[in-house]
Amino acid sequence: MPITTLPHSTNWVNHLLFSPTDRTLLMYCHEGPWHKVDRIWLIHTDGTHNRLIHKRTMRDEIAGHEFWGLDGETIWYDWQYPRGEDFFLAGYNLKTKERTAYHMQRDEWSIHFNLTKDLSLFCGDGGDPGQVARANDGEWIELFHPQLFKGGNGALNSPTMWQPGVFHAERLVNMSHHYYRQEPNVRFSPDKTLVIFTSNMFGASYVFGAEVAKADNPPADDVQSTPELARKFNPVDPPNSKGPVGPAGARRPR
Repeated sequence: MPITTLPHSTNWVNHLLFSPTDRTLLMYCHEGPWHKVDRIWLIHTDGTHNRLIHKRTMRDEIAGHEFWGLDGETIWYDWQYPRGEDFFLAGYNLKTKERTAYHMQRDEWSIHFNLTKDLSLFCGDGGDPGQVARANDGEWIELFHPQLFKGGNGALNSPTMWQPGVFHAERLVNMSHHYYRQEPNVRFSPDKTLVIFTSNMFGASYVFGAEVAKADNPPADDVQSTPELARKFNPVDPPNSKGPVGPAGARRPR
């Protein structure tokens, strides 16, 4: 098998991800403390066009957990400006060069994000209080409805400016009994009806699917609390647990 050596590095490189639509386009990262590295890079498999995707401009700014959009044209990543204080999911379109930033609240931040191909929905896997967001109530599988802000009359704009937006969050699954050293890693089913993730809330690790659509007047027996189920099947609280919490709502993992 022929081997092509890309730029040699003595640094730690990681997260090698091919574009889903172009097998010659490879994204990788300079690994290390995120506030000390310009992390997200792109290169062609012939070794050309090695380029940085996001240049940090503020002390303690971080960008990471990069992933491809399903269109193969957009790179998305967790952007904090600065670290642990202000939270965005950022996107960079390789064709148009447009940059998009969806803002979210501290308790809505997630370790990982994902999206549908048409960008109509995003999702996140939450995080415990020990994560960088230091969220007080962040242990949820989240569904995000994106909204891009429209520029007003005379609003200053250019292709080099960030296009701002916001996530409107909807909580799907209470993850308070999940031990977040195993990251749930959310994704949508191809038909966009389920958010799929992994959880150890019942002790062993299982794959779950949470329905995207809201339940319409579900029978009372169908409304179950994931913390109550977790205490039933795995009575030992995870190390990140804050104790009993309220019910998860009408949706349930299946």
